[in-house]
Amino acid sequence: MRVVPLKILLGLVLMCLSAATPASAPTSPTVLVMGDSLSAAYGIPRDAGWVALLQQRLRDAGYPHQIANASISGETTDGGLRRLPRQLARHRPELVILELGANNGLRGRSLANMRSELTEMVDAAHATGARVLLLGMRLPPNYGPDYAAEFHDSFSQVAAATDAALVPFFLQPIALDASQFLDDGIHPNAAAQPTLLDHVWPAIHRQLQAEAPDASNAAAGTN
Repeated sequence: MRVVPLKILLGLVLMCLSAATPASAPTSPTVLVMGDSLSAAYGIPRDAGWVALLQQRLRDAGYPHQIANASISGETTDGGLRRLPRQLARHRPELVILELGANNGLRGRSLANMRSELTEMVDAAHATGARVLLLGMRLPPNYGPDYAAEFHDSFSQVAAATDAALVPFFLQPIALDASQFLDDGIHPNAAAQPTLLDHVWPAIHRQLQAEAPDASNAAAGTN
């Protein structure tokens, strides 16, 4: 059994203090998305991003959950770790989707630190009773095969160590199709967003079925 780090414990204390105020209680179950530009709809209308599309998918599937998108362009795992306790206290999510790490890799940062920070985030979410879904990433080959392989493997290592659910490669269905990206060749365009949602939806659906049997019954038959 892992020991939860002090900074996470302090964050959870703050969350408990916040929970003492009835007015702050969410009116419906929440899915919290902590991501970077890939989830913040960089370069496209925000309502065209996969996270915004997920809200409509949830409604169509009969789920009562609301989306809280706390994604920030340029975010790294250390930034996400600093922000997470307050987001957990504010939204009290039943599911946390972590889409972070790409900027760590693109900047050549320590992968050991990235794994540690992702692990702390998963542990913090689990400590509140939330389920966690990790969205893994890959790096372009120009970052070197060893670093790129270790980067990609980091997500499965964290998932295995924490019992978090995992989508191994978030961009898998569009990664080799240049027409699905903006001119920078990094960020998916608006046309790619429904494909990304279709890719992650089965994993999200499984997590919501596990934590909310009543909602999953309403959504029976979805893929």
